[in-house]
Amino acid sequence: MMSAMELPPPTTSPILDEATKRSGVVWVALEDHRPRLVWHLWHDEGLWLVCGGLEQELPGAGTATRAVVTVRSKATQNDRLVSWQATVSRIAPDSAEWEAVVPLLHAQRLNAPDGEDQPARWARESTVLKLFPTGELVQSGHDPELTEPR
Repeated sequence: MMSAMELPPPTTSPILDEATKRSGVVWVALEDHRPRLVWHLWHDEGLWLVCGGLEQELPGAGTATRAVVTVRSKATQNDRLVSWQATVSRIAPDSAEWEAVVPLLHAQRLNAPDGEDQPARWARESTVLKLFPTGELVQSGHDPELTEPR
């Protein structure tokens, strides 16, 4: 039996990589929750995001283990380019992953309300998530649920 440290790396595809990397925002649905539009960082074959506190709301962030990520077409905004399944990991503020990715997220975050103190605020009140692609793609095409926030 493999331990978590021995699992194979996440599986990605060229369309998943390129579409997600080029998109500034994606729709994320954590388990049974409705999709939410979130800003993110594509790094190290995964999607990283910050939620909670003053940051974007993402219901289920504290407990979810699976998610669906949808990247929409920039041309039509109503059609999805790709939707993919992901496993969800919460990143601890004292971890090596936190130290590696939070500076990148901090640089990516527009209009930080507290400037250079933002990473310390994230450690206190927010959750940093990494969504690993499972390799499973979801259907493509028009999805009316993604056209308007609820």
